Amino acid sequence: MKNTKYVFVTGGVTSSLGKGIIAASLAKLLQERGYSVTIQKLDPYINIDPGTLNPYEHGECYVTDDGAETDLDLGHYERFLNIPTSQANNVTTGRIYQSVIDKERKGEFLGKTVQVIPHITDEIKHRVQILGNTGEFDIVITEIGGTVGDIESLPYVESVRQLLWELGHENAIVIHLTLVPYLAAAGELKTKPTQHSVKMLMQSGVSPDILVCRTEHEISDSIKSKLALFCNVKKEDVIQSIDAETIYDVPNLMLDENLDLVVLKKLQLPQDKQPELKVWNEFLSKFKNPKYTVEIGLIGKYVELKDAYKSISEAFIHAGAQNEVQVNINWIHSEGLTVENVPNKLKKLNGILVAPGFGERGIEGKIAAVKYARENNIPFLGICLGMQMAVIEFSRNVLGLADANSSEMNNNTKNPVIDLMEEQKSITNYGGTMRLGAWDCKLKENSKIKNIYKKENISERHRHRYEFNSSYLKQIENAGMIATGKNPKTDLVEVIEIPSHPWFIGVQYHPEYKSTVLNPHPLFVDFVKASLEHSLN
Repeated sequence: MKNTKYVFVTGGVTSSLGKGIIAASLAKLLQERGYSVTIQKLDPYINIDPGTLNPYEHGECYVTDDGAETDLDLGHYERFLNIPTSQANNVTTGRIYQSVIDKERKGEFLGKTVQVIPHITDEIKHRVQILGNTGEFDIVITEIGGTVGDIESLPYVESVRQLLWELGHENAIVIHLTLVPYLAAAGELKTKPTQHSVKMLMQSGVSPDILVCRTEHEISDSIKSKLALFCNVKKEDVIQSIDAETIYDVPNLMLDENLDLVVLKKLQLPQDKQPELKVWNEFLSKFKNPKYTVEIGLIGKYVELKDAYKSISEAFIHAGAQNEVQVNINWIHSEGLTVENVPNKLKKLNGILVAPGFGERGIEGKIAAVKYARENNIPFLGICLGMQMAVIEFSRNVLGLADANSSEMNNNTKNPVIDLMEEQKSITNYGGTMRLGAWDCKLKENSKIKNIYKKENISERHRHRYEFNSSYLKQIENAGMIATGKNPKTDLVEVIEIPSHPWFIGVQYHPEYKSTVLNPHPLFVDFVKASLEHSLN
């Protein structure tokens, strides 16, 4: 069995410094050097998972193949590494405490007083090592959410301290990401915030092995020497992370700074193979040198926070590069759309995507956008709720069922073309009770969707509670909207399209979750291609 090595990534001074991107970039470089690597995220909030969090709180909720609702950083991990994550890659404080309390209720602690140390920290250490103990990975990178000094993060930092001691220094190291701010008035970079952050980490008994310093300006040798002296690290262990044009530049920047070499040296691992990043840099070159531009409208109700649709915007970057197209996303709030103002607000678009979501706010605006795309032959992609809105719009305006709706929005509608599955009707808890994770779908012969995937059977990730109501299927198909993808076991409709329209597809699943740099999602690639053709006509 492999002797798995562990890298812990902590953050200081401020949140949103990009621990996830640094972790993913390091993992990419180590992967390029021939190591099998995975990344996990420890989230300090008390929610069991982000599934019940409003996207305004935490950005999108990312879903894995095995149905875990997780932090959006797991999306970055998958997009960079091109390997799927799982339930084990995201741990929350809520999950830790729930597990310990369940054990206490079962009497597993033999009457002992249950405490943060050792019971909570033991549970954290167990979760941290689950992936390492599979024997699949040479290196497990663990990103600790929040910043050092947060009350919420203390049990995690204490667990890291214990693991460093138990595993030995050649098997576990700590990378600390901090801010080196530039004070315009003084005209210089300031190291004091980093010094204080490292001091706080050391007060918890953890001394960083490597410092990664986020900065807007180049960090000079003298500043690196100063940080090394004050923070108990070698000068070559002070790594600059300067602001990048795109997150996809960061692996190259970290390669230039030798982050992967420093890590391998500390973990006493061979450094034989050089990272080439060949395919990665081909993608970057196409992304940065597009031949065309397309305007795609993203119609959603959380558009003020772009992170609410992170996987979709990244999928457009991957698909755009594949087509050598710059995709300009027009973020359009569905609450501001009406049948009257839609022609004016959407007229310059080459493609329209109606985004996923929950609840009735902004629904009529989404339906108005679908109608405009359908009637004006504009390429249309509806994802999850977006697909459901397409079914409602078609039922109302083509079938003539004026009150057609989803029972999610109107429980009393006489025509619930979107409805709850029978097994969902008795559920009262919201957390983790939807149709989640990877489900199979069989695509129809001679359909556009089968032509796009170039195969009959696909597997895609889901996150929803309401479904296409199959009792309306015959009526809808007779009017010209066809179900071209179904789940082979349940017969539930997964894909709809309108064959008479140049490009009109709705999918009940979330294709954006599976788009990566190395494997752009075929549905997004084809949608961007169709939008480009629309723009050139």
